[in-house]
Amino acid sequence: MTCKDDALMSRRKMLMSSSGTAAIAAAFTFPGSVQAGQASVSRPVNKRSAPSDLKITDMRACTVAANYDYPIIRIDTNQGVYGLGEVRDAGVKGIALILKAHILGKNPLEIDNILRGIRQFANHGRMGGGYSAVDMALHDISGKVYGVPAWQLIGSKYRDRIRIYCDTTGHKDPKIYGDRMAARKKMGFTFFKMDLYTSLVRDRPGAVNASGAATEKGLGYLCEYIQAVRDAIGWDAPLAADHFGRLSVNDCIRYARAFEPYQLAWAEDIQLNWKDWRGYKEIRAATTTPILTGEDIFGLEEGFQVLIDNDAVDIIHPDPETSGALRETKRIADYADMRGIPTAVHFAGSPVGCMASVHMAATIRNFVAMENHAVDMPWWGDLVTGPAKPIVQDGYIPVPDTPGLGVELNEEVVKKYLRYPGYFEPTPMYDDFIVSGFRRVGPWWHYDEDGKYGNTMTY
Repeated sequence: MTCKDDALMSRRKMLMSSSGTAAIAAAFTFPGSVQAGQASVSRPVNKRSAPSDLKITDMRACTVAANYDYPIIRIDTNQGVYGLGEVRDAGVKGIALILKAHILGKNPLEIDNILRGIRQFANHGRMGGGYSAVDMALHDISGKVYGVPAWQLIGSKYRDRIRIYCDTTGHKDPKIYGDRMAARKKMGFTFFKMDLYTSLVRDRPGAVNASGAATEKGLGYLCEYIQAVRDAIGWDAPLAADHFGRLSVNDCIRYARAFEPYQLAWAEDIQLNWKDWRGYKEIRAATTTPILTGEDIFGLEEGFQVLIDNDAVDIIHPDPETSGALRETKRIADYADMRGIPTAVHFAGSPVGCMASVHMAATIRNFVAMENHAVDMPWWGDLVTGPAKPIVQDGYIPVPDTPGLGVELNEEVVKKYLRYPGYFEPTPMYDDFIVSGFRRVGPWWHYDEDGKYGNTMTY
């Protein structure tokens, strides 16, 4: 460790004894939790299915047009049991449909084997959406077959309801911004996040430098917005901030230090390049403002592990529709917990992915809060049946105990808001796949051990 590192860490340790500790404590204290190991929910096996003979027969999709596009998939089986899943918001349904040929004919209850087979096709950002959608649908099917909620398939339930935070539209007038946040509080929310765009102060003389970052004067103006929100919601409420713009590591440190007096729950994606764990580590060591990232990362080994192993962030922030949905996101959160790092959940999709994420979040021991990006859409909850309405109740979502994800699509409403014509239309064009430049059709042609070419093996 260099002298610079020693100095940064010493400053962090000194400052964490006061305001930073209070900020994290406020963020992670909440009602509604239950003890680990509580009695699990068990239900009779679904007599309509014969689990050992269950096979995947189809995958179809449709896209709902909302604040973002919501690509929703349905995996069908030979016994009439189906599962719903969702591709990452603003993604495309084809990211999931290209996986269809790799899962046809498989038993959907063999979740680990299927996910292992398609993991090679997953990646960061929206490219994690196909894998994640399949994970959701498989857990939905398995829960329905065995008569248990999806959370019970991946772990113990630590809480009966999930604390929700929501974004709030900003305004250049700090007072109006504060009023909008106060309205969120009246709705019952207990955890808040604001968008703190540098562009809010760009038209003020001397507020932004040539590189697009706020000057010290500009940071003072940005802090006026935080102060207005604090005045509106109080100092005891967790408040996070996001969307600062493209910043250098040194600018990130300046921003984070300017925010310290306001005890933010976290500064989100303050450096946009999450792959630069060294930069995140340097920022974290230089401030008591908690640092968070992760919404565009898929998988533990593929991205989160390096951040966690190097103590580069205070909190991880997976989006289940990118990170791997239930099973992989639970795995990521458990790994972070072993290093004392909590998990907050990013989410901006439909009620299908939302409830899948709720099941997952219920099993995370070191959980903070989960995002909802649709609290201003009056018909958002009408897209599904099953959960109690409204889905978000006084800032929380109850964890379902019904089989699978506990949601079914409201066909009438979904059809009303489709982005493209067609509601789960047939997808025969995805029945085959390409391997090494050749299309698989029926048996797999290959050379055997004796050098003979034939179709004796089915791939």
